[in-house]
Amino acid sequence: MSHYQPGILATPVPLQARHLFFALESIEALPAALDNLMQLVDGKSAVVGFGESLVKALHASVDGLRAFPVMTGVGVDNPSTQHALWCWLHGIDRGELLNRSHAIEAALAPALRLVQMNETFRHLTGHDLTGYEDGTENPHDEAAVAAALLGEGAEGLVGGSFAAIQQWQHDLKGFRALPSHETDNIMGRRLSDNEELDDAPISAHVKRTAQESFAPEAFVVRRSMPWIEGDRAGLMFLAFGFSLDAFEAQLRRMSGLEDGITDGLYRISRPITGGYYWCPPLKDGHLDLRALRIG
Repeated sequence: MSHYQPGILATPVPLQARHLFFALESIEALPAALDNLMQLVDGKSAVVGFGESLVKALHASVDGLRAFPVMTGVGVDNPSTQHALWCWLHGIDRGELLNRSHAIEAALAPALRLVQMNETFRHLTGHDLTGYEDGTENPHDEAAVAAALLGEGAEGLVGGSFAAIQQWQHDLKGFRALPSHETDNIMGRRLSDNEELDDAPISAHVKRTAQESFAPEAFVVRRSMPWIEGDRAGLMFLAFGFSLDAFEAQLRRMSGLEDGITDGLYRISRPITGGYYWCPPLKDGHLDLRALRIG
């Protein structure tokens, strides 16, 4: 499948990245803004996703797209901070990403206004700031394509993907104060060699999110990266799927809504944002917006 935004599946995660979130300000100015966006975005160095509110403003619909739900679990909260448009910029230089961010922001005005920006980066070879490797259970090659991209349907939809994004803020000081066996039990893996623990507790993150343990199986492609803002830090969780159902099933189990047991991860981290976005396929090297009745 060659007509998807290649940045979705490109590995490893980029050295540097920026997440830009936009609110809709002017429906009348949207056509010009989206035309500008199509000239700036290649799907490789910049991946774009549309929120449900923006799709509705275009008098269109994308089957399976919805707003991120406020999910209250057993002693845990997953907030929704849904926005109209999301851009994920890839690069190797922070200054170059800053300049590209400004160009996109200017191109989308006055239709869309930048309301949130998060800088992220690759830590080590793809690790969380806790030191644990992220995305170990990611599907690869054809399995990744099958998990992340819509494989059949109408023109303008095939090759599309759904993105689920949560910004998690870690308590790194509290985490590092715990003994190593306890942090390993939270993750369900040994920090020393990344091996899964056979005797990990049922609350361990790897057990809560074991993709093959759901019915139907809940495979997604994770492209998460760490973030630091002053003395705050954590993980910008990002997962792509051919639908949003797999991610949502995992989050429900993590939150204790399936069996009353919450993911150990909530002991040392909490989500502070949440959004769902539809990432259109490409056509002739540009965003294919036929599903939105554009082009």
